[in-house]
Amino acid sequence: MTKKFTIKAILACSLTVTGLFGSMIASTSQTSAATPESLNLIAFGKEHVGTPYQFGAEAGVTYAFDCSSYVQYIFDQFGVSLPRTSVSQAYIGEKVDKGMLSVGDLVFFRTGGGGISHVAIYAGSGKILHASSSQGVTVSNMNSSYWTKNYVTARRVL
Repeated sequence: MTKKFTIKAILACSLTVTGLFGSMIASTSQTSAATPESLNLIAFGKEHVGTPYQFGAEAGVTYAFDCSSYVQYIFDQFGVSLPRTSVSQAYIGEKVDKGMLSVGDLVFFRTGGGGISHVAIYAGSGKILHASSSQGVTVSNMNSSYWTKNYVTARRVL
């Protein structure tokens, strides 16, 4: 049986390097390249910057969003069906390490309580696109102390 390896699978592998001073493990930690689809998704998502936040906003409406209705709406426009809540969205797709984020990945945060309570779209260069309760749809720096301390996980659905 012949196995095919994709570039993505090869990049996810670790290498063992042996030399004069013994062995060490070197892992590749490169992000996946942004695709035309993911760049279009971000561009479309940015068209909604400034849209007000409304907790529990109805799915499909565009006059107001909460974090998960915003993500659900944006991805739906690109043919990706997501559940309504951030907790449910956190189980869709492929888990992605924080150091391997690519444009269009979903990133999840614990902003109150004990579990996931916020979802955003990774926009590249350490930025996230999301519906913020204080600013509505906005772009934020994921590397700020607030988002760094509240980061939980990421998923790839594109």
